[in-house]
Amino acid sequence: MPKFDSFVIFAEMRTGSNLLEAAVNALEGVTCHGEAFNPALIGYPKRTELLGITREARDADPMVLWRAIRNAPGLNGCRYFHAHDPRVFEAMVRDPKCAKIVLTRNPIESYVSLMIARATGQWKLGDAKHRKAAQADFDAAEFEEHLAALQGFQVLLMNALQTSGQTAFYIDYEDAQNLDVLNGLAAWLGVEARLSALPDSLVPQNPEPLEAKVANFPQMEASLARLDRFNLSRTPNFEPRRGANVPGFVACKDAGLLYMPLRPALDQPIRAWMDRIGPLEDGFSQKTLRQWKRRHPGHRSFAVLRHPVKRVHLAYAALIGWPVFAELRETLAKTYRLPFPKKPSDADAYAEGLVAFAGWLKSNLNNQTSLPVHALWASQSATLAAFAQIATPDLLAREDRLAEDLAYLAQAAGVEAPAFEGPQADPTPVALDQVWSRELEEAVQAAYLRDYMQFGFGAWGA
Repeated sequence: MPKFDSFVIFAEMRTGSNLLEAAVNALEGVTCHGEAFNPALIGYPKRTELLGITREARDADPMVLWRAIRNAPGLNGCRYFHAHDPRVFEAMVRDPKCAKIVLTRNPIESYVSLMIARATGQWKLGDAKHRKAAQADFDAAEFEEHLAALQGFQVLLMNALQTSGQTAFYIDYEDAQNLDVLNGLAAWLGVEARLSALPDSLVPQNPEPLEAKVANFPQMEASLARLDRFNLSRTPNFEPRRGANVPGFVACKDAGLLYMPLRPALDQPIRAWMDRIGPLEDGFSQKTLRQWKRRHPGHRSFAVLRHPVKRVHLAYAALIGWPVFAELRETLAKTYRLPFPKKPSDADAYAEGLVAFAGWLKSNLNNQTSLPVHALWASQSATLAAFAQIATPDLLAREDRLAEDLAYLAQAAGVEAPAFEGPQADPTPVALDQVWSRELEEAVQAAYLRDYMQFGFGAWGA
């Protein structure tokens, strides 16, 4: 039984894909049909059809061509770049009988090669005597865009392979000119044929060092020094993904306003404000939410951001005071040694417990505890990412300027809205002013670093 019935070479422009295709095509019984799904051509330049499929037929339904490739005699495949027809990507990547070959190259090398090819108009070279020479002009912004596109596609591809339980044959630009590696690829594909020599129909076009290929090499060096090659500035995020909690959304039945609460939420005053506009509707499913949207063209949705310190304070107060949290409170006290004040209004005991709770939250949000992340203290960035699966809020209002933000929102939705009456004192046994400290701020910042960065929060009360 053949290991694979098709293959795809995932590559990019100027990564050596022409060289690799020539090597693959030199294997008896194996055929690579070029860039079969390139929107600008079909397989190769100046072709009008491939395997009897016209470019028009492919554009109407790319699966017609993909089936033709798979059904052709022998082992058949093609090259696929990130800018090729996305409609066929899922069919390729999710099929375990389709072999995935991932060809990569140093991004700055591929970028410079691309610039030279554009300058000379020479995209392949069969003999050095026909080589056209030119130097590339490095453009930092263009390179960063080039790099982002390559990295984004590689992450997409890797995730698709991981979630479908597959692996790929990874090969680098230099490896594509190594006979042993190419024969290893043949063995991995499950074909009996082997190469006795490298194909001689193509040769590398620009073998010189980068310094000789780039006209403004010093500027390129300076620009690349600014790039965070190892992603040192990245904030790791291990917080589990959340559901969108569509039943918690609140809408005006007759007006196009939709409220998407971020817990702990300002539900009471916001509901009161919306209720003065008209009757409310909640308890949505995804189906009924879509129906509401269709009934309200021009609708506007919103969520309200709150300072992380305030959210931690409210969540801790809920842990202390809500009967539903009795079992969780006991687990936190016994397993994680979190202190809870015997008398909730004891400001000193409350402050001590609040700092300890904020410290524990860092582990909980990083998925390092046995307890799930509760909606009351989930990060706002994770909750908004969950919302985005269903509907991205049109407005992220801020608690400290909610009256102005809601007035703007109502105007955008074409709604005559009443003035917003702010909330009363928070339902906590101790006011945040009484227990805030630099230690608390630092603990909350450590737990919610992504929220501080993404939403621009400063220290509480600053």
